[in-house]
Amino acid sequence: MSSNPPPLLRLEGVNKRFGGHVVLNDVSFSLAPGEIVGLVGPNGSGKTTTINVICGLYRADSGSIVFDGKPVHRVPMHELARIGINRTFQVPKTFRDMTVRENIEVAAYFGHADQRADVNALLRDIDLEAQADKLAGSLTVNQQKLLDLGRALATGPKLLLVDEIGAGLNPAELGGIAELLRKLAQRGIALIVVEHLMAFLGSITQRVIVLGAGRMLFEGSLDAASRHPEVVAAFFGEAA
Repeated sequence: MSSNPPPLLRLEGVNKRFGGHVVLNDVSFSLAPGEIVGLVGPNGSGKTTTINVICGLYRADSGSIVFDGKPVHRVPMHELARIGINRTFQVPKTFRDMTVRENIEVAAYFGHADQRADVNALLRDIDLEAQADKLAGSLTVNQQKLLDLGRALATGPKLLLVDEIGAGLNPAELGGIAELLRKLAQRGIALIVVEHLMAFLGSITQRVIVLGAGRMLFEGSLDAASRHPEVVAAFFGEAA
């Protein structure tokens, strides 16, 4: 009788403070390869701090983070990128004075330890082949977000942390992003998606983790979350 494979990522009892302010309080969850999970909650609930701790931008004060069977909560951010954890940013951090292709090439060179990324294939994936020789600073908001995603993909991640990629996009652009994220998951990449747009999130996953004031309020389906009294109270200030 075969057992389930171990999770790709596991957080256990993760805590983070900034001064006397508790930002994360006993956060614990796991993620399998090729799985998409939504990380949701009101502003200030700890969503971005959670992915900042996972990717090594911040160090957890206590608790453990295990990735691919190894503890990584004390591994620096650049090393995590090399072993398979990378992220996008709510405000894309591209090199605006470099071309789209050069942005991907730089990310591939500095972040990919095992093999060279196929830059042309990546450009096709993010639908920026026609913009390959344009300066990143000339791109639209949607294209900037796609390029930020492409730079993360150039490092060959097993886990991709996606921070508010849907903000400011129109329905057609959101549909394109959703299709790409589903395709990445089908390739075995695990994704944690921080998002406020519930319809967009529902188009890529039904599994969500809801944070409120730094602690986990709910873990389960998006439909069930919308009816959970603590979740409703966190978002709207009163129970349903």
